[in-house]
Amino acid sequence: MNRNTHENLIREAKKQEVNRHVVGAVIVRNSTILLLRRSKDDFMGRIYELPSGEVKGGEALDSALQREVEEETGLRIKEVKRYLGHFDYKSEGGIKTRQFNFVVTVREPLEIRLHEHDNYAWVNKNQLNRYPVTESVKYMLNLFWEAR
Repeated sequence: MNRNTHENLIREAKKQEVNRHVVGAVIVRNSTILLLRRSKDDFMGRIYELPSGEVKGGEALDSALQREVEEETGLRIKEVKRYLGHFDYKSEGGIKTRQFNFVVTVREPLEIRLHEHDNYAWVNKNQLNRYPVTESVKYMLNLFWEAR
């Protein structure tokens, strides 16, 4: 992803008064996507989500994406394939937040080490309804599968 894309996404969010930014990774392995389950005591506990996390002040979206994927899964991004889209939500503290989602591949080996979640699953399109995910995540994943 180039710097202009990053700046345009942030600029558009700020124009819409969304000042908290998060990146999400659609990690692809064959035809499956990695979902992580939030711990039961977490905000929105037991929900499956994309590996994601907050963009720190001045941090580029691709840098935040690399950092968050590694922090949450132990995996390292090999390539950011494309920007998939975004969705907005209210954080636990009620702050309007925009999550920018990117399709990525990761380096071998695929040894997942969870640090902030209690479970994970590699899910294909036909399995998605078996997992509790937000409508926003479901929408993003359907966008991904429709584009394949």
